Amino acid sequence: QVHLVESGGGLVQAGGSLRLSCAASGRTGTMAWFRQAPGKEREFVAAIRWSGDSTYYADSVKSRFTISRDNRKNTVNLQMNSLKPEDTAVYYCAAQGPIFNLKLIQSPRSYGYWGQGTQVTVSS
Repeated sequence: QVHLVESGGGLVQAGGSLRLSCAASGRTGTMAWFRQAPGKEREFVAAIRWSGDSTYYADSVKSRFTISRDNRKNTVNLQMNSLKPEDTAVYYCAAQGPIFNLKLIQSPRSYGYWGQGTQVTVSS
């Protein structure tokens, strides 16, 4: 059993920054962040291998977002810079993902556990 709790969401102006954190209990494996805007499907944002030595990003956030993890503290973070209004969504932490296959890690169905989500709102 894995329990995930996200924090760090909020309201920020376009061009600003936010840092999301996800505290996990249990074995987490590959971890990822997804987001879901109203009326849209949940979409992949970023993933990180259990060892922390491999990461992958959606094209829409590449060079603006950075995913990292601290396995001693069992946390994964998402540093979000240069935020845009289109980044507005509920952000979800996911754990117990698949082997680090670029197709598999982008699918929500590949993950066994999810957090409750944290709202990020970017105003223009």
